Amino acid sequence: MNCGPTGDGDCCESPLVPGGTFFRGYDVAPDGRFADMTHPATISDFRLDKYAVTVGRFRAFVEAGMGTMRCPPAAGAGANEHLPESGWDESWSASLFFDTTSLVHGLTCDSTRATWTDEPGDHENLPINCVSWFTAMAFCIWDGGRLPTAAEWNYAASGGSEQRAYPWSDPPGSLEIDCTHASFAQTIGGCAAITPVGSKPAGNGRWGHADMSGNLYELVLDWLARSFDPPFVDPCVDCARLTPVSPTFLLREVRGGFYGDAAKFLRTSAHTGAPPTHTADHYLSGFRCARGAR
Repeated sequence: MNCGPTGDGDCCESPLVPGGTFFRGYDVAPDGRFADMTHPATISDFRLDKYAVTVGRFRAFVEAGMGTMRCPPAAGAGANEHLPESGWDESWSASLFFDTTSLVHGLTCDSTRATWTDEPGDHENLPINCVSWFTAMAFCIWDGGRLPTAAEWNYAASGGSEQRAYPWSDPPGSLEIDCTHASFAQTIGGCAAITPVGSKPAGNGRWGHADMSGNLYELVLDWLARSFDPPFVDPCVDCARLTPVSPTFLLREVRGGFYGDAAKFLRTSAHTGAPPTHTADHYLSGFRCARGAR
């Protein structure tokens, strides 16, 4: 299966992201919107899929009968090698769909904006949506990977120590953005639509990753913090927020903005949250997988 602007790229390509240290929630743009340099993080080398998971890639997962209560991941699978307690928890299996039939039904969470089709067609290179956090995690495990941590995702989108405002920003502080870079709610003109992965190469990041801003939000491993809780795990060396901040505040972090967002929400430091269980508004979210560097 091929992806990218000319249809000759490997949809499963997973470029190496060289590790380093950067500041989470910070970029060098002159507007000062993300000017806080008090949360450094050190990230080890890892691989991050170039493209968000497509309908076509997800179809293979469905056809294999995976990611359901009947065939969940093994306990501990998909752990980040630097975070031993980050793998699959057996209790999560109860949040998967019961079987493949119910999973497929859930993939049409919105009648007009779901990207899944029951038969292969012209949606195969669109990013899959209508997927819960649990199903995304199960897919990445089946695919030999895991969900990226929020710090890893932020590091890759920021170009590491370059601290880019947008993944494509060159110079790093540039706030240039238009429809050649991303799918978003531009004030003049229109590019607010879900588009095939990699179809906007002008928006690629420092290490070649496509669509890290706009198109669909991307699920990451971490639980989201409330606005009045410490927003980051400190100190951070390959860190992640692995436990919710409250039993009544259960949102997983999502990154990158989506096609209906204004430009300011597509910045590399912007983030929000989504319920981990399947909901009707999961048409807003997709995901990509991370892997060890080896």
